[in-house]
Amino acid sequence: MPPQLGSPTNPAPIEILIQGLHKSFDDRRVLIGIDLTVHRGDMVAIVGPSGCGKTVLLKHIMGILEPDSGSVSVADHEVPGSPLLNLSGLSEERMDEIRIHWAIVFQRNALFGGTVFENLALWPREIRRMSDGEILPRARQALQDVGLDPDRTIGVRREALSGGMAKRVAVARALVMNPLLILYDEPTSGLDPDTGAQIHDLIRRTHLAETVQKIARTSIIVTHDTELLRRLRPRVVMMNEGKIYFDGPFAEFAASDLPMITPYVRQMPLLHERMRG
Repeated sequence: MPPQLGSPTNPAPIEILIQGLHKSFDDRRVLIGIDLTVHRGDMVAIVGPSGCGKTVLLKHIMGILEPDSGSVSVADHEVPGSPLLNLSGLSEERMDEIRIHWAIVFQRNALFGGTVFENLALWPREIRRMSDGEILPRARQALQDVGLDPDRTIGVRREALSGGMAKRVAVARALVMNPLLILYDEPTSGLDPDTGAQIHDLIRRTHLAETVQKIARTSIIVTHDTELLRRLRPRVVMMNEGKIYFDGPFAEFAASDLPMITPYVRQMPLLHERMRG
């Protein structure tokens, strides 16, 4: 049996701590009292019916949205061993210092219309103020790490990439930053099953790969992809109507007879297929 890649009882240091998180838009309550602890080295899949609050939760973790009440606190890798940082009220400069250690793989890749190198250089230029000469060896290594030939790929323009190649480039762009936390938003949406399986393996390799800091990498994945869950066997956090309904190992999630889980698991392939359409 493949190893469990996330556990709510992980003894490692805390990477993300969410306490009593509430968020509403107009009169609609989207997040209701969310409590969630993610430890360093965890792989956590956030699942649940469309509209249950998954993406809104992810945006709070990213520091894009402010809670109505409650808090989101994260590890400060700029000062190892320091207390967790509450994201609320931090300056943009301080947020940039935190995000240096993060990377995001968006649902639609979010690659712009330049070359592969220009896409990979975006964050090192903007966040770390690196020169192209400093970025190039990192970019080449990142492309190799995702199974692409740097010599054949680095000068290719975005519009010439297949869906699978674009997703690999999106992951490579994340790896260029040598992140300690990677956030994936529907990483296999729009892909056929064979290409999706390749991305599953890529996510696993990326999660387990050694970082420069010799610190275990943490991965959070918002997904409807049942095959991703079966292949990666992450810790599963299921949301429903703005609350956490289940939090535990994949094996317990797959075997659960809780009334909301069985119908949702049956719907997952259809929800994932709609995202491919």
